[in-house]
Amino acid sequence: MIHYQIIPYQPEAHIYRVIIDIPSPDKSGQILSMPAWISGSYMVRDFAKNIVSIAAVSQGEVLEIGQIDKQKWRISATCNPIKVTYDVYAWDLSVRTAYLDRYRAYFNGPSVFLQVHGSETTQCAVDICTPEGERYVDWRVATSLKSDGLDRHQFGIYLAEGYFDLIDHPVEIGLFESATFMVDSIPHEIVISGHHKADMGRLCLDLKRICEEQRKLFGRLPFERYLFLVTTVGDGYGGLEHKYSTSLLCNRDDLPRLGQGEISEGYRQFLGLCSHEYFHLWNAKRIRPSAFSIGDLQIETYTRLLWVFEGITSYYDELMLVRSGVISTKSYLELLAQTITKVIRGSGRFKQTLEESSFNTWTKFYKQDESAPNSIVSYYSKGALVALALDLKIRAETAGRLSLDDIMRELWQRHGETGIGLPEDGFESLAEEITGLNLAPFFQRYLRGTEDLPLKQQLESLGIDLVLRQKNSQSDLGGFVTKSVEESPRLTLGVKFSPDINRVKLQQVFDDGSAQQAGLSAGDELIAIDGIKIMPENIEKLLSACSSEDLLNVHLFRRDELLQMQVRLQFAPENTCDLMLNESAMSEMIKKRQSWLLTNEG
Repeated sequence: MIHYQIIPYQPEAHIYRVIIDIPSPDKSGQILSMPAWISGSYMVRDFAKNIVSIAAVSQGEVLEIGQIDKQKWRISATCNPIKVTYDVYAWDLSVRTAYLDRYRAYFNGPSVFLQVHGSETTQCAVDICTPEGERYVDWRVATSLKSDGLDRHQFGIYLAEGYFDLIDHPVEIGLFESATFMVDSIPHEIVISGHHKADMGRLCLDLKRICEEQRKLFGRLPFERYLFLVTTVGDGYGGLEHKYSTSLLCNRDDLPRLGQGEISEGYRQFLGLCSHEYFHLWNAKRIRPSAFSIGDLQIETYTRLLWVFEGITSYYDELMLVRSGVISTKSYLELLAQTITKVIRGSGRFKQTLEESSFNTWTKFYKQDESAPNSIVSYYSKGALVALALDLKIRAETAGRLSLDDIMRELWQRHGETGIGLPEDGFESLAEEITGLNLAPFFQRYLRGTEDLPLKQQLESLGIDLVLRQKNSQSDLGGFVTKSVEESPRLTLGVKFSPDINRVKLQQVFDDGSAQQAGLSAGDELIAIDGIKIMPENIEKLLSACSSEDLLNVHLFRRDELLQMQVRLQFAPENTCDLMLNESAMSEMIKKRQSWLLTNEG
């Protein structure tokens, strides 16, 4: 057994101390390494950069330990047990890495635990230690790791089946609040750290309904316990899936308050995030691409299937909210309209296919710059729309007998329960096998091509009208409406402004818009139009007073250089989606819609 010990060693300096006891090291020289990335987040993060110091001893003798490359070390040969001690700097408030101060400790295994090469399948024990000092006497532990006879939330020894199991259980330490709900007699605990005033009862009730709906889809829960780890902050959002838990970051104001009636937009977003990560316990953590089966976290691993694991999950995360009855049909359609808007506002969807988006996530999606809307497409958002279109196509062409649900259940039985990785062509072939449909043209157009999806026609068959219009403001994302309203055409600069409240700075410049044609670029700070000073509070008013015939003199700073350019505004594109229920829809359409959403609406 490999024995790890992790100590919040110097909270004020954000230092963890990790000690590894290796009873039977490699006699030719033990190799250790730190992962370069973490499963579920496809960017090389080089966790080894946070190792401050490292040393090895054997029976009192100091061993030479030399670095092989940026993330690997070799210890000099010995036949005796080795003790490795190293310190890790932890000051990243995210769901991916590690954090430590006097008020809280959190870590994800890949960012703190070195891998002992040759012993990956050897059982591990990890001793999670309390920091020294009176201020930490009330701290507790929350993790999905199995304990070695400990009471819940107790410091001490936890067990893992091997290294890759060890690093798939994030750990929260500190003064947190917790509550538990049951799904099929299986405990689901939610732990919240940080300042908040959440209604824990309401939160458990809503999460229980969502989890139960997902369990109905797949048939059973593949674990004995599940843990939601939530960190609240003033402004933040994110999640990362694990096999038996998830780590979530949210705005504390998004959580429900006591006495709160309607679900706020922020709470709806938080529930969608929980739903997304919970769905991953099937689709990503157990149903996995073959390429990820080797478990190599040292270098990038490529697959064209991320649209399956993230896109389909993004489709179901909000669908489960309405199917469970947590949100209404109208609320769901508002979310769907916003997803459609997000996709069609980027011209990158005509330049990058969904498969390319999946494959190049390492260098494009996870390293987006100001040109992202013009050059890439999201395998999350467009993947969700492809999943929707595929679901509606299957339902329509099988007269409602089959749906994407059937494919997901079969994926679970063949690849999730068995642990057999999904081949690159596995989803497409399984979809055709299960449905009996020729889906090759669909996949060719929308996975390996850049055509827009036929969502308007598909949704109309369910009594849902899709209308595209100009956006009303920078914050207008589209949504659900009761009727379409004719409005006067608007002019636009074709940019996205930075959220800076003191300056008018261009964050993004969109393809073929008036700003791009005039030579404006992301990062430019606009200071005047036709001699009038521009401020965040008056820019919209100044632009709305212009006509398409006006040739505007724009003064701006590009870095520290004052420039003047002439801009002619264009009419805003119709790239904002509204969805509405067709009040004249035939009963058959409504029945199809209700069968899809599993609801009587409301």
